Amino acid sequence: MDFPVCVTNKNITHSKPNISVNIPHITNLPHSLTEKKINGDIVSLLNNLLIEQGFYNESLVEMVGTYEIKTNERNILSLSLTVYSFTGGAHGLTITKSLTFDVMTGKQYSLKDLFNPNSNYVEKLSQIISMKIEAWEVPLLEDFTTIRPDQDYYLADHTIVIYFQLYEITPYVYGFPYFPIPIKSIEDIIRTDGPLNTLLTF
Repeated sequence: MDFPVCVTNKNITHSKPNISVNIPHITNLPHSLTEKKINGDIVSLLNNLLIEQGFYNESLVEMVGTYEIKTNERNILSLSLTVYSFTGGAHGLTITKSLTFDVMTGKQYSLKDLFNPNSNYVEKLSQIISMKIEAWEVPLLEDFTTIRPDQDYYLADHTIVIYFQLYEITPYVYGFPYFPIPIKSIEDIIRTDGPLNTLLTF
C-alpha cells in the first residue's frame, strides 16, 4: 500500500540577524515511531547545516533555510534541505543536503545502500558523470576522477540525481553541479529490495 506523506511547514524567524528557516514536518504515516524517527533525522541534519552555516556566529547577517520534496510516492520520500547564510565578504554561501527514506520503516538510505554489494557503484557512477562533464563542457576546478562513496544525491521520478556542493568540483559561479542518471541505465547494479528498484518498477 502506498502511503504518500503529508508535509507541513514550520518556520523559524528572527529579525536581528535576518533569519528565516522553513522546516518540513512529516505527518500521515501509519506508525508514529517511524514518523518520529524521520522527523528527528530531518531536524538533526538541518541543525547541523544551520550550525555549519554560522547560526551562532556573531557576524551572521542573513540566513535562509528552505526545503524541496523530490519524491513522495511508493513509500519513498526523498527531500533536499538548503541553507544560505551571509556573514560578510563578497557573497554568501549555500549548502544543500538530501535525505531519502522508506516511510514504512523509517530506514534512511545512503548512496551505497542503493546498490548491490561489490557492484563498483562508485566507479560506474563516476564514469557516467565524467561523460556528462565532457559532453556538457562543465568547468572544473581540477580534473574530475571520482565521486565519494557517500556522494550527495536525491531521487526524482525514475532518476537518481548525483550532485556536488559549491566549490567541490566547479567554480562558485557555476552553482551546484547536478547530474541526473536514469535508473534504467544502471538497473544491473541496483538492489532489488531498494528504493531505486521500487521507483523503476512503478
